[in-house]
Amino acid sequence: MPSSVMPTTTRGAGPTSQTAISATTLRKSYGDKTVLDGIDLRIPAGTVFALLGPNGAGKTTAVKILSTLISPDPASGEIRVGGHDLATDAQAARAAIGVTGQFSAVDGLITGEENMLLMADLHHLPKAEGRRVAAELLERFDLTKAAKKPAATYSGGMKRRLDIAMTLVGNPRIIFLDEPTTGLDPRSRHTMWGIIRELVSDGTTVFLTTQYLEEADELADRIAVLHDGKIAAEGTAEELKRLIPGGHVRLRFTDPAAYRPAASALRAATRDDEALTLQIPSDGTQRELHAILDWLDAAGIEADELTVHTPDLDDVFFALTGGGSASTQPNQPTEALR
Repeated sequence: MPSSVMPTTTRGAGPTSQTAISATTLRKSYGDKTVLDGIDLRIPAGTVFALLGPNGAGKTTAVKILSTLISPDPASGEIRVGGHDLATDAQAARAAIGVTGQFSAVDGLITGEENMLLMADLHHLPKAEGRRVAAELLERFDLTKAAKKPAATYSGGMKRRLDIAMTLVGNPRIIFLDEPTTGLDPRSRHTMWGIIRELVSDGTTVFLTTQYLEEADELADRIAVLHDGKIAAEGTAEELKRLIPGGHVRLRFTDPAAYRPAASALRAATRDDEALTLQIPSDGTQRELHAILDWLDAAGIEADELTVHTPDLDDVFFALTGGGSASTQPNQPTEALR
């Protein structure tokens, strides 16, 4: 990981009063195919927003519209990026953003340093300023030793770091990362996560699309799931997980004499007589845990181990996009205590 990247997290950070990206009834169609069917977005500045969805769901189309690469349908509502209306001031919006796609924009025939200096020229930086910015970013992303080598010799992770470094030459306050870790090994992906956290700690807003659900879980302040051109659900990772049934509290006993009365009392719990465990449906909230603990205390039941299990984002994704067999009926966590 680059030495300047601190392993901090953006999770739990309160929303800022400023909105970096907003869109109302965003629509995009190609002929008879509707890709985006009136989605609404509001992304606070200085946060990570992750857009999830199956392949072909429209994630990249949304990024292209918000980054001014393509136009939305005329029926779309207002779209603002960095405070600028894309319909009337797209050029100002472009000056506030950077875009890194799933396919690297790095030129492999020239060195990493030359790639950086090329971006500095494109941003019309004076020569001395361009060299200073390039050197600082190469050091920031741990690429100084490789700066004089052709980018074609870089590993996948190094190319992605260089790609983001090039994006930062213009000091954008909003960055679109379209599947930035696709094809990277686990170590390089974790390095990229550290880079994203560092960007946000500096106040940058990150709009992330990813095919790795644990990546969104790890990084995003808010997550939206795109399906059939619409936002199927949006919220924090924990809020989305609570939408899906399957959460439970697991009680484990070592003494059969303690297990048997507990199993008799908790008639609606799922029993495992061999493992001496009981599973009580629960959404995992603090209120539910207090209710379960209070009931156990009142009943004089003492388990040797209590663990909380909640659905993960895979469960959420499959349930919302029709990709799995997860039930969409709501949890009824208190039934086992009746």
